[in-house]
Amino acid sequence: MTVALFTLGGTIAMAGTGGQGVVNRLTGAELTAAVPGLADIPLDVHDVQAVPSAALTYRQVLDLVDAAGAAVAAGATGAVVTQGTDSLEETAFLADLVWPHEAPLVLTGAMRNPTLAGPDGPANLLAAARVAAAPAARDLGVLVAFNDEIHAARHVRKTHSTSTATFASPNAGPLGHVIEGEVRLLTRPPRRAPLPPVDVDRLAATRVALHTVTLDDDVALLEAVARDLDGLVVAGFGVGHVSPDFAPALGALAERMPVVLTSRTGAGSVLRHTYGAVGSETDLLRRGLVCGGLLDPYKAKVLLRLLLAGGADRAEVHAAFHRYG
Repeated sequence: MTVALFTLGGTIAMAGTGGQGVVNRLTGAELTAAVPGLADIPLDVHDVQAVPSAALTYRQVLDLVDAAGAAVAAGATGAVVTQGTDSLEETAFLADLVWPHEAPLVLTGAMRNPTLAGPDGPANLLAAARVAAAPAARDLGVLVAFNDEIHAARHVRKTHSTSTATFASPNAGPLGHVIEGEVRLLTRPPRRAPLPPVDVDRLAATRVALHTVTLDDDVALLEAVARDLDGLVVAGFGVGHVSPDFAPALGALAERMPVVLTSRTGAGSVLRHTYGAVGSETDLLRRGLVCGGLLDPYKAKVLLRLLLAGGADRAEVHAAFHRYG
């Protein structure tokens, strides 16, 4: 039983201070040495280029998924990735969309760096390693282990800027917990089939934007954002509403590119046919927008970009969002 550990950097690996705050990076060996109990789990440590999670690219994430997959194919029980938390909900979902293995891929990080009292990184890393090694965690895809909770990548959200309990799954709750060192799974959601491999050069050239509607929003800003795009995600009010002025503009955009309707609220689903006014969800879907369902705007953007980079047509985009949303 060996767990492959890939360290990217982020708060969990910060140590020492510079003039602008914590900056230095712990190596994987230094990171694991600081975790009581981790020696009981054989680790194969890989130090990946230290990248702040806000600076990660799809290519870097997909390369890391390939490396983790190769480790699993070579016999690792599972894999763990440590990274910054800023984009962890997006990197986890991106990885989950393409992870084909039964072995778990578990992402974790920290909210308190090791120079602070009560850093949470060691406990999170230990929990992630235990989840990656647990038979019960197999065939659940990509998971996030944080604060002794286990979350599915497709549900998890970062909900607080500083709290150590920041990661939550508002629509589903955690899949389980790590209790006294034991991985306890309380539910097993059905797993979606992974998307086909995507050419990373085509992915880099695929442009998808996200526009969050706001009070008294400016349609001209939306139209400026939408120039030269391959797809657009709209985070609407509530259950999927925009101002009446926005509806015709979104309908026109949906004639030339996929436009996905999501909710900016952070939890709950976009509806399909409850409200009927101009700018309501019924009106927008009638104009050709794609229903994002339960997917939040950030995950919808990840899915849409992968689909378009893979050459999906409109029918395939609608079908994928019906399946994942």
